[in-house]
Amino acid sequence: MMTAFFALVRKDLILYLGDKRALLINLMLPIVLAAFFGSLFGGSGDSKTGKIDVGLVLQDSSPVGVKIADGLKADATLRIIELPLEEAQARVRSGKLTVAVVIPQGFGDAAGKALFSAGNKPEIPVFYDPSQSTTLAMVKGMLTQQVMQIVSAEMFGGDTGAKFMDTSLLELEQETAKGKGNPELRDMLASVRKFQKTEQAKPAQDGADGAKAKPGLSMPFATKDEALSSGPKYNGYAHSFAGMSVQFILFMGVDMGIGILLARRMGIWSRLLAAPVSLTTVLLARAISAAVIASGLLVAIFLCAMLIFKVQIANPLGFVGVGLCFALMTAGFGLLIAAFGKTPEAARGIAVFATLIMVMLGGAWVPSFVFPAWMQLLTIAIPTRWAVDGFDAVTWRGLGMEGALGPMAVQLAFAAVFAGLAIWKFRRDQ
Repeated sequence: MMTAFFALVRKDLILYLGDKRALLINLMLPIVLAAFFGSLFGGSGDSKTGKIDVGLVLQDSSPVGVKIADGLKADATLRIIELPLEEAQARVRSGKLTVAVVIPQGFGDAAGKALFSAGNKPEIPVFYDPSQSTTLAMVKGMLTQQVMQIVSAEMFGGDTGAKFMDTSLLELEQETAKGKGNPELRDMLASVRKFQKTEQAKPAQDGADGAKAKPGLSMPFATKDEALSSGPKYNGYAHSFAGMSVQFILFMGVDMGIGILLARRMGIWSRLLAAPVSLTTVLLARAISAAVIASGLLVAIFLCAMLIFKVQIANPLGFVGVGLCFALMTAGFGLLIAAFGKTPEAARGIAVFATLIMVMLGGAWVPSFVFPAWMQLLTIAIPTRWAVDGFDAVTWRGLGMEGALGPMAVQLAFAAVFAGLAIWKFRRDQ
């Protein structure tokens, strides 16, 4: 019995390795797509994040407007492109520009007055691509910082603020004389004007760019970013190679299952079952050969990832365990396709759809943490989610066996369920 078992496994391996073109495609496609997706998700971590292109329509030539424009240009995360209003709108509308900001005429004076009153506040029109709402929030935050710092600096220490205070105090004095004024506001503005004169008498401090800096509101804190993981430095290629390996190896499992349906159509399956071997032996031999092929493909794909894209396997033992369990799950999935598929054509369509859904929900295309909370909870029941998380755990996350045992156990459970259902269905049909 064991001789027949190993003979069947050997036969499947020889047939698979004999098709050199199919083998090359099964290796190259996941590598090419993994390289593409890995570059999107940060690559090896050495490349710098690209700047955000922002159109700027500067209609205010006052000192405040010019300084706001200069502050935006000095931001390391922005690439400011000055444009006329019509051209900026046309570029955003056509998708050639993500965001365009308009500093309208008279904004500097109006913003300074709004700083001390609850009246109408000047508006800064912001045009944006509807598909880039996240970028819009980032640009608005940077714009708010620049406007608050520059307007407050100009009002507390600039010529514009001094003129505004003198005019406002004169108006308040006149209103107070008529019994209509606001003494509290007058006293506050008088104190601010006194502070202005004191600050103007002091020598200006050098700013970061060597220019003379005026006092103004600024961010009261600074962040210190530090990436934490137990393993090597984050490498976006590690996740993409895990995801693409899972996807294309599952497709290989689908092909192995459809191969059984083709053998049944051509009568080969009947001749195999007529031999002195049991149905279970034939099915298990098919599953083991599929698992061996899946393991070989996985090793070859990750070897390329290590040599070319500097992916590090922090836990080799855990990687072997997760890989073997995933290979067995793939083999069980292939048997399930063969057992419940009526024809090769119908089974292929259903299997490809099911595989793509499993891959998508499993986080193979994009990391699962970007999913909504309810979807993240749903994907716990998807075997590919455990496979991708397991490979992430033993590569860039650098977790020990505690991070690999969970994914291994879940995948083995799915493999047993898939194989058990397949054998039950085959025996019932026989």
